[in-house]
Amino acid sequence: MCAADIASMAHYRASESKREQFRRYLEKAGVLDTITSVLVALYEETDKPNNALDFIKLHLGASGPEPADTEALRMELNELQQKYNLLLNENKELRNRLMQFEHLPEEGEAE
Repeated sequence: MCAADIASMAHYRASESKREQFRRYLEKAGVLDTITSVLVALYEETDKPNNALDFIKLHLGASGPEPADTEALRMELNELQQKYNLLLNENKELRNRLMQFEHLPEEGEAE
């Protein structure tokens, strides 16, 4: 066995160790179980979907809005909350003004 073979085996063992660490990481995080269950669900589908990737995304919960969409929705929500608060205050002020007019005596009433 030459030095190149020994170096190659050492590199193979190091990369194998990294793979094993990554596999344990995925297993500990529950990724392997989740992916397995989604693939089993796809396998057990009697009517296979036309797009397997969409099926997997849907069952993994990845079909939600994109991060950019989420940020835009947050900004819109913030703007709408501000508008709501302004309208709420305006409504309160208008109600108070209306109550002032309701308590004024009408013209032509005996004083």
